[in-house]
Amino acid sequence: MVFIALLIIFPIIWTLWLSLTDASGSVRAEASFIGIDNYVTVLTDTTRFWPAVGRTALFTGVVLFFEMIFGLGIALLLWRPFRGEKWVRVAILLPLVATPVAVGMMWRLIFDPTIGPVNKILGVVGIPPQPWLAGELTALPTTMFMDIWQWTPMVALIILAGLTSLSDEPFEAARVDGASAWQTFRYITLPMLSSTLIVALMLRGIDALKTFDILLAAKGKGGGSFNEVETLNLYGYGLSFDYNEYGLSSTVLILFFIIIVASIFLLTRKREEAAK
Repeated sequence: MVFIALLIIFPIIWTLWLSLTDASGSVRAEASFIGIDNYVTVLTDTTRFWPAVGRTALFTGVVLFFEMIFGLGIALLLWRPFRGEKWVRVAILLPLVATPVAVGMMWRLIFDPTIGPVNKILGVVGIPPQPWLAGELTALPTTMFMDIWQWTPMVALIILAGLTSLSDEPFEAARVDGASAWQTFRYITLPMLSSTLIVALMLRGIDALKTFDILLAAKGKGGGSFNEVETLNLYGYGLSFDYNEYGLSSTVLILFFIIIVASIFLLTRKREEAAK
């Protein structure tokens, strides 16, 4: 536990120290202490930082909403035994087998405006070609779709585990009392499943906040020519590896770390309230 704690604490402290210096150019170059100047620079940056914050929040919120809805729906469909159940479960879990980078590259080819099959299929039904990842307004929704496609099965798996652990007695009582399927779902299934839903929301929410590889694979450095999918992770990465601004990059990462910790705290409180 001490070893793991050191692995976590040391990078945080080192990054915090770098955020208070003017480190740039080379990792071997001497850095001077400048206090909170980097924080002032970043927090007043309305060109890249705050738009990246907005995209991060929007991306996380949208993918979480659809992944929770679709994940719950899939879990409910798989809850009761049916013929071919094992094959359906394997098919649904297939997106989790691939790495996010492979998923990003695959969908990049599928959504290619010229050679991608999506526009060819749309052309058959009379819909004009769409830019998808190449468009300034369509790139972010397209990457959201890619994330939803890959990670909805994980949410479904967590919720399905929660469903299978529920007691049958309340459902039998509801059937005896003549409750409809919607009433059973609304007043029995959801309340009993609330703690599991919050766990799924917390695990996937933290992961969605940190989404990086699928965005980099799909759009490249900077999140595209117009930074259309640039989240805080991509922004911090670009400052470090494209511009060698280690002090500013560390500042962005510390602020991002604070956002993640605050999100974990809020979700944990929600989970505790649901468990009471």
